[in-house]
Amino acid sequence: MSKASRWAWIISLVAVIGTGLVLVFLLSLATNSRGIYEHHYVWLFWVNVVVAGLLVLVIGIAGVRLTLRVRRGKFGSRLLLRLAAVFAMVGVLPGVLIYTVSYQFVARSIETWFDLKVEGALEAGLSLGRGTLDTQVNDLATKTRLAAERLSDTDQSIQPLALERLREQLSAQEVTLLGPGGQVLATSGRTARFAPERPTTAQLRQARSSRVVGQLEGLDEEHAADSSEEPRIRALAYMPSSSFSLTAQDRFLMVTQLLPSAVVANALAVQAAYREYQARALARDGLRRMYIGTLTLTLILAVFGALLLAVALGNQLARPLLVLAEGVRQVSRGDLTPKQVLAATDELSGLTRSFADMTGQLSDARALVQRSLAQLEAARSNLQTILDNLTAGVIVFDREGRIDTVNPGATRILRLPLSAYRGRPLGDVPGLQEFAAAVKQRFELHHTSPEAGERDHWQDAFDLQTGTVNGMERDRVTLLVRGASMPHAGRLMVFDDITEVVSAQRAEAWSEVARRLAHEIKNPLTPIQLSAERLQHKLEPKLEGTDQAMLVRSVGTIVNQVQAMKTLVNEFRDYARLPAARLQALDLNALVTEVLGLYATPQDAGRLKAELGGGLPAIVGDTTQLRQVIHNLVQNALDAVHDQPDGHVRVRTDVARNEQGELRAVRLQVVDNGPGFPEKVLKRAFEPYVTTKSKGTGLGLAVVKKIADEHGARIRLANVPAGDAEGQGIAGAQVSISFSKLAPADSPPAVPATA
Repeated sequence: MSKASRWAWIISLVAVIGTGLVLVFLLSLATNSRGIYEHHYVWLFWVNVVVAGLLVLVIGIAGVRLTLRVRRGKFGSRLLLRLAAVFAMVGVLPGVLIYTVSYQFVARSIETWFDLKVEGALEAGLSLGRGTLDTQVNDLATKTRLAAERLSDTDQSIQPLALERLREQLSAQEVTLLGPGGQVLATSGRTARFAPERPTTAQLRQARSSRVVGQLEGLDEEHAADSSEEPRIRALAYMPSSSFSLTAQDRFLMVTQLLPSAVVANALAVQAAYREYQARALARDGLRRMYIGTLTLTLILAVFGALLLAVALGNQLARPLLVLAEGVRQVSRGDLTPKQVLAATDELSGLTRSFADMTGQLSDARALVQRSLAQLEAARSNLQTILDNLTAGVIVFDREGRIDTVNPGATRILRLPLSAYRGRPLGDVPGLQEFAAAVKQRFELHHTSPEAGERDHWQDAFDLQTGTVNGMERDRVTLLVRGASMPHAGRLMVFDDITEVVSAQRAEAWSEVARRLAHEIKNPLTPIQLSAERLQHKLEPKLEGTDQAMLVRSVGTIVNQVQAMKTLVNEFRDYARLPAARLQALDLNALVTEVLGLYATPQDAGRLKAELGGGLPAIVGDTTQLRQVIHNLVQNALDAVHDQPDGHVRVRTDVARNEQGELRAVRLQVVDNGPGFPEKVLKRAFEPYVTTKSKGTGLGLAVVKKIADEHGARIRLANVPAGDAEGQGIAGAQVSISFSKLAPADSPPAVPATA
């Protein structure tokens, strides 16, 4: 906007505001005085018309200029047009609405002012006031007449004291005894120091004819204007002479009583309201025209002032808003370069500066966010890589105890699809209910009463039974679990499978025990046996009868027990000094067939069956050691079903594949329908001297486990569940060995030699 245009708008606004103030003053003055309004109404109307015409001219010029800018397509013209329209609507629409409502309100309100009910109420109030006053006048007149009759019966000379008593009885302001011509004979009252007002001749004549006259004074317009005279009631009673003397004269008794101030005020108010109502009723049309004219003049000033302000403010707001609009369009396209700033000091220009500062901050923030996202993504990738490659299992629980994060190590150790149970408690995973309850209890115990050294985390070992890959078999594992609390009430559980470590530690311990036993026990056994045999050789010829028999029996017992001890020591020695495996390619089916040939009798009786899978690849193993493994497993199974008439043992071979159908291992299974493994034996079946047989050292499965470890095979023990309708009970035991080391395809398997 140019400087000349700016000054033109300022002068226009000042002129409009000045004219408006003058008109408002005149209108308010005219509203308070109908005469002034009716006298100046015409020229006020034409002044308003002139001002309105000037405003229309100014607004028309501005509208033409704005229309030309819109037609030329100048940037920002539509925004300016919209701003002007918005400001105009803000001024015009509320003004029209207020004018319409006010017009209806004024028109109908004035009509309600002159409603018949209002007029009747005013007349009724006026009549009520008049009736009340007339009642008081009549009452005072009656009392005055009775007092005059009593006084007429007394002596002609009436003392002032009698008048004072009469005044007090009548609660009057003044009591006066008048002569026949109205002259004052005696008086008593609050204004007795002044000469009482004498009644007129007409009043005396009327009192003589009607005995008493009462009238109300001071409430008419003339007396109301004189504030020095208080409204009062005056009663004049005729006192005929009761004496027969020729000199006797008639007298009059005049009583004056003031009206209560409240009654006077109400009476005057009712009279004034009634007179004003009658005056307004006669000037009803003029009153309506006065108020409606006031509203119309005010509306014209408000509407045109709003239009003028709309154009002026639209021009002032347009430029900074246009700068902001252009900046917003650039930012929406992703352009965060420095933006234009206006040099003015008003708020909108300051807004352009703030917008420019904000754009710069957004640019810096975007760069910072991009760097932070890159760092976060790198950290997340590093963390995910670490979790995926950890051999330990990691499970993160949220504050509700639900699984939030699971790494592949946890799935591998537990051999359960834990990722499918994200968002659910660990107890929902099949087979982990007891483990989940134990872990939860351990977390709560650590939270309430941590042990020494467990301030940040706790550590404990758990034995649990997990599922294998195909979900059919069960396997016992020992987990070393570490738990810690995380921010936001989360929990972290890290665990390792230490089954092999525990088993190796136990095997190493038993190997050490076996070596010590073999060394400490075997050496004295031979001298004991030789000494016993020498005693028998020297003493047997010298003894006879029962003594000789007892010697032979005792020496035989010693020799037999020494042989048993030698056998036990030899088994411990073999367990402790198991020779290193000589691995080579071999056919597992051929080796199983060769070993089962030693059990022809159970096979002929149907108690031992072979179910060998076809197309098995060659494995890498030691023929001698694996023959011992098969022999021990078959013999243990036959011993388990020895006392059962329908007992049978099945030896199966097959291949194990993953979900994609890829070959993973060759599996050997020995299954019987015996009583199964007791729970306490199942946990420690591979430890030496753990057995269910009444006779035996319990080294069979321990040797089998050691040989399987030498071959890199995984051995698992499980009880086969019963296949009844309820699915309860045990239907036998199963030992499974999976050989994951397979021979190359071009390596011919070795032919097992006959044992």
